[in-house]
Amino acid sequence: MTGKSARFGMTPPTVEDIVAPGFSTPWDAPMLPPFPFKFRDCAIMTLYWRTDPDAIDFLLPPPLKRTSDIACAHIYQMNDPDWIGPYGEMNVMVGAELPGKAKGGYSPYLALSSDGGVVHGREVHGQPKKLGNPQIEARGDLLVGTVERNGIDVLTGTMAYKQHAVEASAIKPHFDFATNINLKAIDHIDGRPAIRQLTSRALTDVVIHEAWAGPCTVELRPNAQLPLFRLPVLEPLEGFFWRADFTLIAGTILHDYLETSQ
Repeated sequence: MTGKSARFGMTPPTVEDIVAPGFSTPWDAPMLPPFPFKFRDCAIMTLYWRTDPDAIDFLLPPPLKRTSDIACAHIYQMNDPDWIGPYGEMNVMVGAELPGKAKGGYSPYLALSSDGGVVHGREVHGQPKKLGNPQIEARGDLLVGTVERNGIDVLTGTMAYKQHAVEASAIKPHFDFATNINLKAIDHIDGRPAIRQLTSRALTDVVIHEAWAGPCTVELRPNAQLPLFRLPVLEPLEGFFWRADFTLIAGTILHDYLETSQ
């Protein structure tokens, strides 16, 4: 083992290393960053719309309960995150609660342009992430957010470019999306269920450098592999464009389906 260490400039993992928190494969070029890791200079476009309450109920796993008829989509330009490098991300959320335990935003759909981000979201948080291409562009006096997958812009959102500055607290008028609830589902290699949980994570060290508000538009196009259209736009509401830094830390297990079923 000493020879291998000298040759490759690193020490092979021990059993203790493998069973320790934060371990990832391949061990000599890990895919996943350990907690905590920082995101700097993020540009975010947050779009709210009124949708069909039955559509939200269809997407919520029990025992979560709907808290409103509002959906939102965050389109991020992650300009300087640790480990993963710059990428784009979209997180669709609806207001939800686990009565007596947690209240925030449940994520039925996420898409992003980073393989590391997809893997981390699925393996650690249980987020239903898939590859896509979310972007934010300034087109003259208009901010345009798009989310492309399979050559289809499944979401197009617009709002005016920086017309009305607002306080940081204004960006969450309908539910506290800082608490993100997810359904984590992972099987053993033999097909038995290994993890069936509702998880929760919250961002820390959040610094919002600027925030702008205004009326928005949201257009959804059908795609069977990223079916955002299941949350139809009945009424577009407000949009926000904001810049922030934050840190991603370990979350919590809100509900364990396998424990409660025993």
